[in-house]
Formats: sequence, C-alpha cells, structure tokens
Amino acid sequence: MAFPSLTPTGRQFTPGDFPSQRFNSQSGAEVRILYGSRRVNATLSLSYANVTDANAESFLNDYSAQLGTFRTFTLPSVVFEGWSGTASTLDAPSGTKWRYDAEPQVQAVRPGISSVTVSLRAVA
Repeated sequence: MAFPSLTPTGRQFTPGDFPSQRFNSQSGAEVRILYGSRRVNATLSLSYANVTDANAESFLNDYSAQLGTFRTFTLPSVVFEGWSGTASTLDAPSGTKWRYDAEPQVQAVRPGISSVTVSLRAVA
C-alpha cells in the first residue's frame, strides 16, 4: 500500500541538523566533529482537515501496511502541493525515504468526516 495521495491542509517541516559531536575539555575548549554532509532527523507533520472517513481510514491502513514505524516509503508529490519553494527543500532532499514517527491521529468532526494528523521522520 502507498501513502495516501491527498493534498494536506497544513504542513509543518523541521529540516533536521547535520550529524556532529561536541567534545569539551576540562579547560572549556570545545571541539566539534562533523560526521556527514546531509541533515538527519528531518520531520514532517501533515494535517488533513475535514476528509471523509474513508480517506482517514486510508492513513490507518497505510500505517498498518508499513508495520507502524518500522518500514520506510517515499511520499507522493501531492503531499508538497501548495509549497511555492523548491519541492526538494521539503523532501529533504527529493527521493528521501520517510517512516511514520508516531501513529496517525484521527479526530471525528461530524458523522462521515474526520481530521487526520500524520507525523513522519526522514530516513537516509
């Protein structure tokens, strides 16, 4: 099963940081070692307001198909629609694999209509 191809109504992206380690000596001198040239731990939170229960269920089904937070997957381009900047900026870079960071949250709005929030984490 593929991640649902729906345009989110809200998106929150955190780009992550470059992998590094900081060492301090007793004198207070600091040394930093950079371990890579790509950011790690980017997160993406997607909100889908007022979708049908069938669409909300598709997120729950995909979460189960991905074995929760275990498997990785790519995101459909529709997830980044509405962003006028370069898409690869949010896809950290383009083609990045993602995994669920937590269970999708489904909130009933009224009969047949729900809102869904999905939290994802980039994986190298």
